[in-house]
Amino acid sequence: MVVGVQILTTVASDAQKAILTEDALKFLAAIHRTFESTRQKLLAARADRQRQWDSGVPLDFLPETAHIRAESGWQCVPPGPGLEDRRVEITGPTDRKMVINALNSGAKTFMADFEDSNAPTFANVINGQLNLRDAVRHQIDFISSGKQYKLADNPAVLIVRPRGWHLDEPRVTIDNAPIAGAFFDFALYFFHNAAELVRRGTGPYFYLPKMEHYLEARLWNDVFMFSQSYIGMPHNTIRATVLIETIPAAFQMEEILFELRNHSSGLNCGRWDYIFSFIKKRRADRAAILPDRKDVTMTVPFMDAYVRLLIQTCHKRKVAAMGGMSAQIPIKNDPAANDFAMAKVRADKLREVTAGHDGTWIAHPLINAIAREIFDTHMLGPNQYHVLREEVKVTAADLLNTSVPGGRITDAGVRENVSCALAYMAAWAGGNGCIPLNWLMEDAATAEITRIQLWQWVHYGARLDTGAVVTVAYVDGIIDELAPTIRSIAPSVKANDLAVTVDYIKSQIRSQWPSEFLTSDLMPYLAAADGVEAKYFGKAAL
Repeated sequence: MVVGVQILTTVASDAQKAILTEDALKFLAAIHRTFESTRQKLLAARADRQRQWDSGVPLDFLPETAHIRAESGWQCVPPGPGLEDRRVEITGPTDRKMVINALNSGAKTFMADFEDSNAPTFANVINGQLNLRDAVRHQIDFISSGKQYKLADNPAVLIVRPRGWHLDEPRVTIDNAPIAGAFFDFALYFFHNAAELVRRGTGPYFYLPKMEHYLEARLWNDVFMFSQSYIGMPHNTIRATVLIETIPAAFQMEEILFELRNHSSGLNCGRWDYIFSFIKKRRADRAAILPDRKDVTMTVPFMDAYVRLLIQTCHKRKVAAMGGMSAQIPIKNDPAANDFAMAKVRADKLREVTAGHDGTWIAHPLINAIAREIFDTHMLGPNQYHVLREEVKVTAADLLNTSVPGGRITDAGVRENVSCALAYMAAWAGGNGCIPLNWLMEDAATAEITRIQLWQWVHYGARLDTGAVVTVAYVDGIIDELAPTIRSIAPSVKANDLAVTVDYIKSQIRSQWPSEFLTSDLMPYLAAADGVEAKYFGKAAL
């Protein structure tokens, strides 16, 4: 074993031996020891900025980086091999069947997710790494109910999303401190696969989530430079797409691209986390109250401004401006309902391609044909970098505009939020990070909206469209009413996990401020299930 590295739990398979090799652990330790102090400083800086916003300091474009935004001469590197055309990207967790089906879906790329659609049990994390290692080498197969799944001859290009900077991996410690989930996920995938990916004609490609500042992008770039040097790979081989899914990052799009310019493959509209961040970062601003989440569409002013700015920024710097996820999934047993849902998908993808996006996300293989047809019809080449959107003039006020025409807070909206929060968080606590509910694919990002809205409505005594006030007692009553029904819509949920979730949501609506992330709050529950002592992940939130 490697000095200073402890693995505090086990996976009951050969996966752990194959992935957590001595050389891989040395690489993990090198990254942790080189960069962990910087990560901690950046997380502390997030808290400092939040205190400023709470005190009334407005979000705005940074004056100290105005020269980067004004300088027209710099561009990012060209797309990596296989990333020239990304018109449809499918996303999902890294379980074996999902990996095969996604790579065979016909989409241009597959974002294999260790973050929002993955509940990071140690088994999920380690087996996911093994599945991706096998997929890279075209050695992956799977048998279920007598049916065999194999990789097709021309699979989608693989992109991996590690966890965000805020999440620890408490099952692995280095020098008695947990390693960052981001370092863990990135390093293991890179170490085992980077050279093989290049040999096969692509490269190590990543999606980077939940950044809030350009210095956080600089940290990723430094990690990339270090890692490429460590294995003897030429610099600038890695490509990374940044999800703009926090409102602070929306004010720093160009700066983020600038920091990653030698490794960048663009930006993505991470729409659901963006709505969550819009509320969370403006938690002290009563004016930021939003209506039912179904009313907060991509056409409301602050979302539309964010999209237009992202497309303009990316094409100015010659990288992809990726669209977001439509949450709808096929409804197999109700043709009329399915037609209605797919019409929403078509409208969403048409809006994206005509706005200038270079590609879009889907969550289900059967959506690929719809998205592909629309992008094939309206996109003249492999991308739309030529759509410069020079007419766009987005101000800070545009990005902060809380107007939602026709939006209301309703009893049905509160109930939908409670139902989604209970079902998803209980499923996550049980090891499942992506579940279908009411013909929508819910992950941590959509669940975060439900949690933050419940807190916001209670905190500010928001009024329903009936005039009734949203109170703790009112939401408690709905939680108690709906909790016994959750297993009818999410059958895999276990009673113990649901009980934990009920207590968690009730505690959240009573808090002065909402927690930063539900995944951080619930991670101790997963770690304890893996047999990890509390001292390795701090005070449990539960």
